[in-house]
Amino acid sequence: MKKVTGYEPAIEIKMQRLFATLSEKDRRRYAGIEAAKLGYGGIESISTLFGIDPKTVRRGLQELDLTDDPASDRVRKKRSGAKNGD
Repeated sequence: MKKVTGYEPAIEIKMQRLFATLSEKDRRRYAGIEAAKLGYGGIESISTLFGIDPKTVRRGLQELDLTDDPASDRVRKKRSGAKNGD
């Protein structure tokens, strides 16, 4: 597999494991901060590493620039995808 971000493969695995444990909002922000650290091409690299849309990474970058968190008390709960009663 081609190296995506310039990080060591063992670090990329740890990043992916951490990413999987975060809330939706925290995943966006984490992706954004990692993309910012990489600079040019960072958005594409991080979106590939985490398997998310580049727009999600851009949104995370924008959220990091906000001084106040407009949704600080809102966090979606993870769901299994199956509806009750199915």
